[in-house]
Order: sequence, then structure tokens, then C-alpha cells
Amino acid sequence: MSDTHQGGAVATSAPPSVDEGLSSAALAAKYGLSVSGARPGLLEYVRDLWSRRHFILAFSSAKLTAQYSQAKLGQVWQVATPLLNALVYYLIFGLILGAGRGMTEDVYIPFLVTGIFVFTFTQSSVMAGVRAISGNLGLVRALHFPRATLPISFSLQQLQQLLFSMIVLVAVAIAFGSYPSLRWLLLVPALFLQFVFNTGLAMIVARMGAKTPDLAQLMPFIMRTWMYASGVMFSISAMLADKPAWIADVLMYNPAAVYMDLIRYSLIDGYGAENLPSHVWMTALGWAVVFGIGGFVYFWKAEERYGRG
Repeated sequence: MSDTHQGGAVATSAPPSVDEGLSSAALAAKYGLSVSGARPGLLEYVRDLWSRRHFILAFSSAKLTAQYSQAKLGQVWQVATPLLNALVYYLIFGLILGAGRGMTEDVYIPFLVTGIFVFTFTQSSVMAGVRAISGNLGLVRALHFPRATLPISFSLQQLQQLLFSMIVLVAVAIAFGSYPSLRWLLLVPALFLQFVFNTGLAMIVARMGAKTPDLAQLMPFIMRTWMYASGVMFSISAMLADKPAWIADVLMYNPAAVYMDLIRYSLIDGYGAENLPSHVWMTALGWAVVFGIGGFVYFWKAEERYGRG
């Protein structure tokens, strides 16, 4: 420290700080500081998500309970809605347009109901995922947590809803002559692979919807087109028998059609392996791995940007 006397005044100068000359990054490293809201490493992010697994399950269950809380019939609508859709599609496509060509009524009706229930699982996961961030900005901005918990919770909510609806789906299969067998055990891996695929896709559209909220308005048209292209109401191979083979192959190998066909094969006695594309299990696994891992990484890369701007 030095003293300077001028006109009776005393001025002092402090010694140079030991931090003088250090960059912002160096200062942060020295004192253990980190950027608020910065994206964690991928492994750290996975561990953080795992530590919140109980919250994810509780949040999805609460959302499912609240979904129909204002309706008098409550959660009966979880089953009634896809059944009513099945009835409408049967009247239009089954009776009027003859979309069940190549199948008896005992096969076509559970074929149709299964397709609607299973596609609704994917459709609802995507529709919930696209609003996962943009529709929960208050929560995202108020609390610090891995944002992937939101699309994962919404996908888990749709899985719980499907499992509840499976009671009716099984009843329909039995009513039309498809009785429980060892083949029904294939439902477990098929639904698991579809859940992984749905979750990855939900995380992709969640990131896109966070940046472009208008995507939620466009998504119903995209999903409706996907539904008509996936053979929900008809057999793709039978309907396109007179068309170039590559068209049917493209439609049969799309993920929605793959998972629907696996579950139909598991449940319906009259729907044999000849209706499935080649290497169907490897295809189902491939879609789940690509979208499950790819969607997670894609969502994680924008972690620090959610809720800002």
C-alpha cells in the first residue's frame, strides 16, 4: 500500500489483487463456479434422471388421473374413446369400403380395434410430447430439474392408459375367438419396444415444439396422415396387392405399422406370421434403438435452452 500527500489529503492505493488478470473462465474454475442452467454431461444427465424416477412415475400417474377428472364418466373415457373410434372406422371402412378384404369378421374386428388402440398409444405420446416444454413453461422456469422428465412422464402416462385399455382389447380378442396362448407373451417385448420408440419420438417433437409452438397445431394433420399410411383400418399387403411392391414395403416397415402388426400377431389367432414383414423383430428393435437413443441425445443437447427466450 502507498500513501500520497497532496494538499493535506491522503490517498491510498490497494495492492493488486491475486485474481487480477484472470479470465472469467479461470475465475470460475478457481472458485468452483458453474453457469446457472448449463447442460450437464450425458452420463450425469442420465444419473440425474434416474434419481428422479419416483417423480416421473408419480407425475405421470397424477396426469392420467387428472385427464378425465372433469368428465362424469371419468377414466371410462380412456377405453370409450378408442372404442367409439373403432366403431366409426368399422362402419366406414369395414362395411362401406370393404377394407377388411382377405380377412373374416372374426379377424377383422379385433384387427381394427387393436390397430386403433396401438396407434393411439403412439399418437397420444407424440401429441403430449410436442407440448411437454411449451405447455409447462411455468414449471420449467421455476424449478431446476432434467427437462427430459416431462416427455418421459407423458409417454409413461400414455403407456399406463394403454395398459388399462388392454383389458378391453383382450376381451374383444377373446369374444372373436382368439384365446390366450403362449403367443400372447410376445405382447410384453412388443409394447416395451413401442414405448421406447414413442418416448424417443416424444423427446424429438418436445425439443421442436419448445422452439416452434405452432408445431402443435400442425401435428394432428401429420398424425392423421401417418395413421392412414400405417394400415390401421386395412391390411397393407392386401390393399396394395395390385400396386408396385416397394410401396407396400415402405408402408409395412414404417414403425407404427411394425408395432401394430406385432401386437396383432400376438393377440389374434387368425393373423399369422405371413402378414408380418421379414425380420420384423429386428426392425422393431432398430426403430426403438434409433429413436430411443437418438431422441434422448437430441433432446439433451438443447437442455440449457428450454424455457428461455
